[in-house]
Amino acid sequence: MNATFANDIFRQSIQDYHLTDYVDTPIQNPYSSNGIAFLLYQKNWIDTVQWHLEDIIRSPTIRPDELVAIKRRIDQSNQDRTDTVELIDSWFSDLFLDIMPKPEARMNSETPAWLLDRMSILQLKLYHFREQVERPAVSDEHRQKAQQKLSVLLEQESDLTRCFDELIEDIQNGDRYMKVYRQMKMYNDPTLNPVLYSSQE
Repeated sequence: MNATFANDIFRQSIQDYHLTDYVDTPIQNPYSSNGIAFLLYQKNWIDTVQWHLEDIIRSPTIRPDELVAIKRRIDQSNQDRTDTVELIDSWFSDLFLDIMPKPEARMNSETPAWLLDRMSILQLKLYHFREQVERPAVSDEHRQKAQQKLSVLLEQESDLTRCFDELIEDIQNGDRYMKVYRQMKMYNDPTLNPVLYSSQE
């Protein structure tokens, strides 16, 4: 498991989504459900659909009822994203279960799965800035600005690739260790969100 493997799956998911470019297209995950590839594909598909929901919600002609429905869908998507990240971290926790960190090992504040979360979003940015660079009927200035941003994103891709691979290597060598704190989101929990629980009291 390395960054190249993950990025290839993220790019595959993005390409598959854009075959229809439709937020209600059912996911057809090509990987076995008991492997990390399945979770990586699922993670990026969630990100890709949400990316386009975020575009739709900013339409100046969207009806108020549509806006509310999509906002709630985005909230659920954020929960699904977090849940999937935690499943990926569980996979890594199992992978590193028998590794004993060295006494001087440092804890890494960002887990492998949350780094993969950033890498997944970055692949979406790369895809869509390449679209802008290749977009017909735009000014040279627009294309040049898009190319400048694309160049920065490509540098970031290289940096995150190295950071991920170094993190995995360091954990495997016992030089660093991961510690998973499960997300404690409150807004979707009817027992923790005061707007929700006060309406039931």
